[in-house]
Amino acid sequence: MAEGRANAPVARRSNVRGEATRARLLAAALDTFAVQGYHGTGTRDIADEAGISQAAMFVHYSTKEDLLFQLAVDGHRTIVEIVREAAARKGTAAEKLSAVVRDHSRYHAQFQKQARVVNFEIGALTREHREEISRYRRELESIVRGILIEGVQSGDFRVVDLPMTALALLSLGFDVCRWYREDGIWTIEEIGDRYQEMALRIVGCS
Repeated sequence: MAEGRANAPVARRSNVRGEATRARLLAAALDTFAVQGYHGTGTRDIADEAGISQAAMFVHYSTKEDLLFQLAVDGHRTIVEIVREAAARKGTAAEKLSAVVRDHSRYHAQFQKQARVVNFEIGALTREHREEISRYRRELESIVRGILIEGVQSGDFRVVDLPMTALALLSLGFDVCRWYREDGIWTIEEIGDRYQEMALRIVGCS
């Protein structure tokens, strides 16, 4: 028992170091994918950017596709949680939709690099990994459709095609990462405000 207790701090330090290394690798993968593209990036590029050997990298991630997948999972988990929280706020369907579209679009501006890499390189994932990411996206669509149904039933929204409208509203936010610039015309806050206004017009809510 005494030996087990003595080894516990060592194991914790090892876990902390492992987490730190994985975080460095993810940051390095994100930076290199953003500059060189997924297909233009090799595992040596990522390892060099992270400041570790390829052998050390393979202890944590066996392929660059594993890194892209983890970036995609992390990003989608975050945005699903953001959208879920926005949709759960008290208020009318219009207020919920405004919050969802505002927060969704702001996220894709604030975390443009990760959003851009994930959205533009998602086709490089394996079929199994793409399906897992698709589950997150289907959850996003389900949340938005639920708000649309609520708005239609209350008479606040005029929507003919619920699935297409949900996709269109989410596409507004997804596309922000393609064109947003920190030195551009609009701030992140302004983008969120304008997009929520457009969303309400799309669903016929004045």
